[in-house]
Amino acid sequence: MKLLFIDDEQTFLKYLAKRLILDGFTVQTAFSGEEGVKAASKEDFDVAVVDLQMPGIDGIEVQKRLKDLQPMLPCIVLTGHASVENALESGKYNAFKFLSKPVDMDTLIETINAAYDHRVQKEQSSSGSDTSQTGTGKEGPLSKLYGKFRKLYGVEK
Repeated sequence: MKLLFIDDEQTFLKYLAKRLILDGFTVQTAFSGEEGVKAASKEDFDVAVVDLQMPGIDGIEVQKRLKDLQPMLPCIVLTGHASVENALESGKYNAFKFLSKPVDMDTLIETINAAYDHRVQKEQSSSGSDTSQTGTGKEGPLSKLYGKFRKLYGVEK
């Protein structure tokens, strides 16, 4: 699985990248939002892990640009500055989940795998292989918002 990992904290990023490589992932690192977007314009990735607060373009803007470049690319947002507003804003731009730093490595790996599985299911359903979509178009705005919160925070029914 190819990961794009964007974070301005270089020591943190290098450590996580080494750990993820040891766990069998292919990891492309970028130390700024601009670098990450440039990498995504040249190469396809399976999952992106994006820091929320970075100098230059922030994580929310990075997600917007990644969504334009690779619409099916799920983003996992990491931040040391978690807030409900940021989580909601990130949710608009393919944020699969919102994780606080310091992140537990097992949790991060589980989330990456879940994001990849979600992407595969989404691609299959958009290609027409999904014959039944329950609840599509029948949910009210509050139900949709509740569903986004459940996905962002990893809460199952």
